Amino acid sequence: MRGIMEMKKVELHFHTDESSRCGKVPAKDGVRMYIEQGYAGLAVTDHFSEYACGKEGPWEDICSRFLEGWRLAKETAESAGSGFQVYLGMEIRFPHDENDFLVYGMTEEFFQKYPWIYEKELPDLYQIAEKEGLTIIQAHPFRSVCFPADPECLHGIEIFNGNPRHDSHNDLARALAEQAGLPGTAGSDFHQVQDLASCCVGFEKLPGDGQELAEVIRQGRFTREIFRGI
Repeated sequence: MRGIMEMKKVELHFHTDESSRCGKVPAKDGVRMYIEQGYAGLAVTDHFSEYACGKEGPWEDICSRFLEGWRLAKETAESAGSGFQVYLGMEIRFPHDENDFLVYGMTEEFFQKYPWIYEKELPDLYQIAEKEGLTIIQAHPFRSVCFPADPECLHGIEIFNGNPRHDSHNDLARALAEQAGLPGTAGSDFHQVQDLASCCVGFEKLPGDGQELAEVIRQGRFTREIFRGI
């Protein structure tokens, strides 16, 4: 396996202040920061839930607000002309608990095809993911408000979460992934400048779009590198 310096570094857990109320960095600034750090891409995973987005009003308006951060990030990367990839993802939460799930592989059209998807449950999303080629990763399963989800409804587990304002008990998440036989991802959980680039995943070949990203994550074809211990 080649060293991480030879791999294409990608951030898998990134929030914007346009589409996540807890995000403190505009999408365009976040993208520029990651380009300066030598990353090759990032997945915008803004919060997508009843709590974050609401349960009233036109679905089209909710989706437009949710997608704003990703769209601005993508425009910034394209303007930079560096080949930096911006993938569409989400951090979804369902109504009956506070577990969060990172999902990769959607297109904009997905949200019109599956309205009010965050009002459903994890098994429903898993069925959709299998149909649409999405990948579901449980984020920080051992935070104080979270618990391990049914591994039969997951494609992987976030085993390193770099958010310095939470104790994600990453050691327990790693053990859970090993026990379940699932790929373990890493993400900085970027909300503020201090969260920048605490870790990455590395790919031998940079995924060309979100669907390819979802596929290689599901297959476990990546490396992990932790730059800052939490």
